[in-house]
Amino acid sequence: MLKSRKLLSIITIFSLFGQIQLFAQNTNDFSKASVSIKYHNRAIYYPGNSADNPVNVHITIKNEGTETLRFKLADDRAFSLDFNVFTVKNTRLPNTEKLIEKRTSNTTVYFRELALEQGEEYSFIENLKDYIKIDDSSVYYLEMNFYPELYKSKFVSINSNRLTLEIRPSPSAASSSYIPVSAETAEILKPEALAPDKIVEQTIIARQKSLWDQYFLYMDVESMLKRNPNLKKKYITVSAEERERMINSFKADLMQSRIENDIIAVPEKFQIEKTTYTPTEGSVIVTEWFKYPNYSEKKSYTYKVRQREGIWTIYDYSVVNLGTE
Repeated sequence: MLKSRKLLSIITIFSLFGQIQLFAQNTNDFSKASVSIKYHNRAIYYPGNSADNPVNVHITIKNEGTETLRFKLADDRAFSLDFNVFTVKNTRLPNTEKLIEKRTSNTTVYFRELALEQGEEYSFIENLKDYIKIDDSSVYYLEMNFYPELYKSKFVSINSNRLTLEIRPSPSAASSSYIPVSAETAEILKPEALAPDKIVEQTIIARQKSLWDQYFLYMDVESMLKRNPNLKKKYITVSAEERERMINSFKADLMQSRIENDIIAVPEKFQIEKTTYTPTEGSVIVTEWFKYPNYSEKKSYTYKVRQREGIWTIYDYSVVNLGTE
């Protein structure tokens, strides 16, 4: 009887060892796989409303090793990944009800097996709001877990980098006065895909005519605000709602000539001297003349411009005095 028990124990040990060996053989090495995330066509994000205001995230899986990387990818990506969104107090936001229902229901998960050779990548885009309920405006932190053996095998996961996610307060009637509107047609103004020198020209002309909505149309007011070290220090620590108030206050101060006198000075005439730019950054040098009761002043402005999603905006500037005339 004792020998039978020992024999049974030995058989059990070898059986378990065989299962472990088989599992090890069927498990890929994902230590050389990396997952990175970034925003796709980044925009202004608001709470709720997944269809009209998505938070599209560009996901890239890369083979950093020398061996072939094999993994499974579900046709419904909800069974291949998880988004994790945290508040500044490290509280995690909940999943959407639709996602929870999908994962708890008894459904067949269809997937493909993909193989990446050394240095190869595979990318796709997912809407964060299909995964996470975002009901409040705030600053959050976003991460992602990718499951190369699908969601049912969550013990195998690859973590991504972390992004900062800013959710701004939903537009309301109270903020409508800050939407650029044409004085002639009452239509909402939208920035156009103009060349850097043209957006600078339009901005200066708008200032000459005191058309403030048009003046701010091609200006990155947030970056202008951050030129002030004290304002920048406060801006990066407050909530999205408070940031919105700071930007609106900054605009009001500009309009009242309380700050940044050089950028809101009204030239009698101007001349664009030189424009240089790459696909994303550039500068426009402009000579501007300012007329006073007893003299005229000449200055050289260098407007720093930046292109995002096809639209150039002014984000910085410098001024050199060229004397009087």
